[in-house]
Amino acid sequence: MRLRNLVVFAVGLGLLAGAAFAAEVGVVGLFPGKAVLVINGGTPKTYSVGSAISNTIKLVAVNPSTATLEINGKRQAIAIGEHVSRTEPSSQSSVTLKADGRGHFMVQGQINGGTVRMLLDTGATMIGISAADAIRLGIDYKRGQPGMVNTANGTAPVYRVILNTVKVGDIELNQVEALVQETGLPFALLGMSFLNRTEMRREGEQMTLTKRF
Repeated sequence: MRLRNLVVFAVGLGLLAGAAFAAEVGVVGLFPGKAVLVINGGTPKTYSVGSAISNTIKLVAVNPSTATLEINGKRQAIAIGEHVSRTEPSSQSSVTLKADGRGHFMVQGQINGGTVRMLLDTGATMIGISAADAIRLGIDYKRGQPGMVNTANGTAPVYRVILNTVKVGDIELNQVEALVQETGLPFALLGMSFLNRTEMRREGEQMTLTKRF
């Protein structure tokens, strides 16, 4: 099968002699049951699902668009074109995001255990998800509080719900408010109902979120 021209980067965490270090893993090709990975900028190498990449990193799944790594026992699905730097301090959980070519911070997160692609949006009062994503995640959103919001295409109906868990990198929060929008939302918005519970620090093209509570 022809090598796919996919580039995905993730930073996992390992432990060596009691100290934490970052390992950069680049996904440059995906095949059924296999992924071609570049470790710390080295030569591309093919790994099969189940292969150990390092003492703390393992390739656990591959599909046509993502490779899933298990890093220190935690799984991370790496989306096409995503740049994520994962850190795990001893006292606080944090994640570092890298801006894409348009200056946007995109991240592959999890809502109620299901994978969702999100755009960091400080202008959004709450997390915003589409009705299609809500249904896929098993959220009975029409039992939420109905309302209306203004969008670029006019007003749109929304439903206010409480998400059991929202996870971005190593940050996991419980009972997070969200709005489910029935139209005009191509991806989820990582809004202030999540971000207010983190410390945000931007340095150039990187944004680091650190869990506060």
